[in-house]
Amino acid sequence: MDLTEIKNPEFLKSMSVSEMNDLASEIRTFLIQNISKTGGHLASNLGVVELTIALHYVFNSPKDKIFFDVGHQCYTHKILTGRAKEFNTLRQYGGISGFEKRRESEHDVWEAGHSSTSLSAALGMAVARDLQGQDYDVVPVIGDGALSSGMAMEALNEIGSENRKMIIIFNDNNMSISHNVGAMSLGFARLRAGKSYNAFKNNMKSSLNNDEFGRVMYHGLKNVKDYFKDQLVDQGIFGDFNLEYMGPVDGHNIRDLIRVLTVAKEHGGPVVVHCITQKGRGYAPCENDRKGYWHGVGPFDPSTGKPLHEVPEGFLSWSRLMSSTLCELAEQDERIVALTPAMINGSALDDFFARYPERAFDCGIAEEHTATFAASLALSGMRPYMAVYSSFLQRAYDQVNHDICRMDLPVILGIDRAGLVGEDGETHHGVFDIGFLKPIPNIVIAQPRNAREARNMLCSALQQNHPYAIRYPRGNVACREKTPFERIETGSWEALNEKDDNQVIVMTYGPDVDVILNKIKVNDLKAEVINCRFFKPLDETMIERIAARHLPVIIYETDMKEGGLGSSILEYACDHHLAMQIKRIGIGDHYVQHGSVACLRREQGIDLNTLYEEIQKILNK
Repeated sequence: MDLTEIKNPEFLKSMSVSEMNDLASEIRTFLIQNISKTGGHLASNLGVVELTIALHYVFNSPKDKIFFDVGHQCYTHKILTGRAKEFNTLRQYGGISGFEKRRESEHDVWEAGHSSTSLSAALGMAVARDLQGQDYDVVPVIGDGALSSGMAMEALNEIGSENRKMIIIFNDNNMSISHNVGAMSLGFARLRAGKSYNAFKNNMKSSLNNDEFGRVMYHGLKNVKDYFKDQLVDQGIFGDFNLEYMGPVDGHNIRDLIRVLTVAKEHGGPVVVHCITQKGRGYAPCENDRKGYWHGVGPFDPSTGKPLHEVPEGFLSWSRLMSSTLCELAEQDERIVALTPAMINGSALDDFFARYPERAFDCGIAEEHTATFAASLALSGMRPYMAVYSSFLQRAYDQVNHDICRMDLPVILGIDRAGLVGEDGETHHGVFDIGFLKPIPNIVIAQPRNAREARNMLCSALQQNHPYAIRYPRGNVACREKTPFERIETGSWEALNEKDDNQVIVMTYGPDVDVILNKIKVNDLKAEVINCRFFKPLDETMIERIAARHLPVIIYETDMKEGGLGSSILEYACDHHLAMQIKRIGIGDHYVQHGSVACLRREQGIDLNTLYEEIQKILNK
């Protein structure tokens, strides 16, 4: 069928299982072909095609609330709800999001970009439904990796207590982004193998349903059935939380899915339907991926699976640079340990995990635990490096404040994906960490301008005894040779292109420093560049010197203006009665949508052309 002609899921109600299987094949082909052009979350979406079709067959969206934890596996849901014709705009500026978005469709009833929020959201919907006397089903889909988060456990605890009707779809593929870890993952493995109860129940029902006496006897054996269920089924955490458990069921068998979902729909309280799926189903490169390379991809050749854009020779990703430097330093210091909340490959820690397995810890999707674990390691004499995406660090704010900084412990936060990240949009842009970390006492917050400075900054961080956050962006950095380590004085800035006849000063940070400096030199602009590599502490001596020169100052930042570098400089100037003529460039008080970084910078007025125009305005006065 022409997927672009789909307007809503109602058409599924009249389809046979055979026709729905054909539809699943068509959707897989469609996803591979489209994501190969735009990039996106491929493996997770290929794994839930049949499950999504069965959900929309049994339930009635948007009356029934079907939604996905994190939301990055909602592509089939988007196709079935009438958005296939827009897939050429997937994750592009002005196009459809790679996550569920309420503004896109009435079928998108919840929004998330971080994991483990779906169960809390489901309980809220179920309680509101009951209080308002309404009648609809609440159907959250949550993966096994997301259940390792404390937030999901908190929700399960209250769901079991409230006993509201909802159907929790447990999408079990033993993968979050990469292979799941931890005792909970082992428990789920036992659940996958626990088919003895289902076999016993089905055999008993078949035997007793042969005559009227048997049928009466079967219906009178509920207590006996429950006893056998308790004895023969390991319901894992679900039984402990007082939730009815059904499964496991093959998540790629539409007929079986429809049967179990139909039964679950009639259950009066909270029920868990355990579906076994294969991440990357139907595309060999994804099916064989155990490290998470196909979780989120850029454009690729669908016939070979090879990416269309390789890292240029002489460059490394910022993540790889930080990880390789950490490995180098760990050779000399056995106290160095690495921690990550389920982002081994995303933060390029795979080499460290391979070289130092006893000093490497994947904590699962548990940012809060990871931060406090790191604090305790530091308290006990180790030197922990916690690699975490800026967006996900938000989830560990209390632990960074209460457990790391309050005790002034030497934990290094490697804040990956700092700044605008592009196509993942509002939930993933790493533009808030400066503002939310800066008020916390004891912490050092820094961002290097290039590979050499990054190496030196990490080495310097390991030589001091305070919490130290190093931000670095998504993307690549020139790294053609390893230079000897040099210590960077905490809180020191650099003045670049210093000349007596300069007429304007640009204060900025990160990789833009060298780009701006090169542009100024090539065009022989009378401008000085200050590498404000520390957000905290500020280089107060440098600020005093700049104020004394009475030159116009442009503070150029690519994160939120509120609470950013410019805010700190203005506060210092105000408190010390310094007269400074300042123009700030940065992101205003709003969320930034998805799109390429270059496009978003233009849209937000934080692109380099805007900066050069401001410089020229001052120089031309």
